[in-house]
Amino acid sequence: MNKKDIKILLVDDEPDILEIVGYNLSQEGYQVLKASNGAEGVIMAKAEKPQLIVLDVMMPEMDGIEACEQIRKLPELKNTIITFLTARGEDYSQVAGFDAGADDYITKPIKPKVLVSKVKALLRRLKTDETSMPIVKVGDIVINREEYKISIKGEEVILPKKEFELLSLLASKPGKVFKREDILDKVWGSQVIVGDRTIDVHIRKLREKIGGDSFKTVKGVGYKFVE
Repeated sequence: MNKKDIKILLVDDEPDILEIVGYNLSQEGYQVLKASNGAEGVIMAKAEKPQLIVLDVMMPEMDGIEACEQIRKLPELKNTIITFLTARGEDYSQVAGFDAGADDYITKPIKPKVLVSKVKALLRRLKTDETSMPIVKVGDIVINREEYKISIKGEEVILPKKEFELLSLLASKPGKVFKREDILDKVWGSQVIVGDRTIDVHIRKLREKIGGDSFKTVKGVGYKFVE
């Protein structure tokens, strides 16, 4: 996909942030869309279907967490990458962001060139060819990698993109212990820096939705999927 075909939606109530970030991304050749609050961001996301959304957390009318939750409910935006860009760096804020379905978390202040590099790394996650992705069956779980859907005993379960990719990775080789660094590399990308708790948060959510017995923690090493 060419840069000129990639839409990036910036959602922030600070005009200076929109202007500076938007300018630098436009200079890279991306299509940049802007919204000044969460409610406006959701409407624009529905209409424009961007490949990447950069969300602030604290905004009027609808904050970034709620906006992320609303966007993640839209099937047509299931592959859209969402990252938070905010000055709030506390653990609880990051956890809330990941729980809402975000893929990453960028903390202000950040230099424009560094932000552009971060955006490029995030966009590398876009699938270039999903047509050959198979359907995987593990026990009562059926994973449709092409449609980003799973079902358990015939009932469909909706998962955010990163939870789906984490489940798909672990279930690809039941019983194998995946090291934390390998999980981060395969699911989040080697060029993307995420918090130490990222994997733990996603595993916790999967345990709630899939069942706690399916995921085993190997202390000091990583995780494995058990049929």
